[in-house]
Amino acid sequence: MKIRDYIIVGPTASGKSGFADKLARKIGGVIINCDSVQIYRGIENISASPFAERTDEIASEMLEGVPYKLFSVLDLSTQQSVSDYLDLARREYEKAHALGQSAIFVGGTGYYANALLNGISQIPNVSDESRKKARELVANDIDAARKMLPPEFTATDPQRVARALEVFFETGHHITEYQNKPRIGAVLPADTVKILINPDNDILRRRIADRIPEMLSGGAMDEARAIIENNWNPTRAIGAVQLVDFLTGKITKDAAIQNWITKTNQYAKRQRTWFRGQFVADIEITHIPNDADVESVIRNI
Repeated sequence: MKIRDYIIVGPTASGKSGFADKLARKIGGVIINCDSVQIYRGIENISASPFAERTDEIASEMLEGVPYKLFSVLDLSTQQSVSDYLDLARREYEKAHALGQSAIFVGGTGYYANALLNGISQIPNVSDESRKKARELVANDIDAARKMLPPEFTATDPQRVARALEVFFETGHHITEYQNKPRIGAVLPADTVKILINPDNDILRRRIADRIPEMLSGGAMDEARAIIENNWNPTRAIGAVQLVDFLTGKITKDAAIQNWITKTNQYAKRQRTWFRGQFVADIEITHIPNDADVESVIRNI
């Protein structure tokens, strides 16, 4: 019998992680992370990782009997490209199939999901010198950095802007030129079940506003202190920047919380826009998913 694979995406706070966990328990699947923030260790609460408040279980890669892969596996000081992620993802995918288990990818990072399904452009390797130069420019003035890129490059998040710049510094060609060439390296087959969790925006806003205070009480502040102590990059995650600014006296705690909520809502809006335009779902769930949705997916696939 053919093993069916799944990829579950959606904006932050949409309930996709809980849905993936329930599905994995029903079909005996392996959950594999495709979130570019939850892959980092030390920010489990800030990133709303399934391992938040349960970091003692990270090493076992299990949560109540369900295998979880590629969560909290990288240090915050580690630089990772999409190609690096695909190598890790392919390894876990092949392990799952070797055990006769479905691979259930879950996350909110659109370009990871796109790479898993469609592969990536054939972009040359970049030297440490070009990478450092690009990241320093983005850190100092991201607006100036974006002006060096062509109009068709529309990404705004610092990591992707830095990636585009380092390619330009290294090769003299823009990343968009490589992106227009045939892609390579897709991990998931064409018949992968693609699920979009996409609740109403008002629902997301309420859940975000409720969740952030819980993240604070769950250990997010301690994670921010560790970022400062270890001189890690707080821009890895929304929330880390705001908490570091509070702890270093730049803003008040209330301002940090409100800014965190605002930035998260803005991010959720960008995610919804991306998935609506770039992700062709087999199944779209337009509410916070429940047990009946899990049963429906299993029954209709």
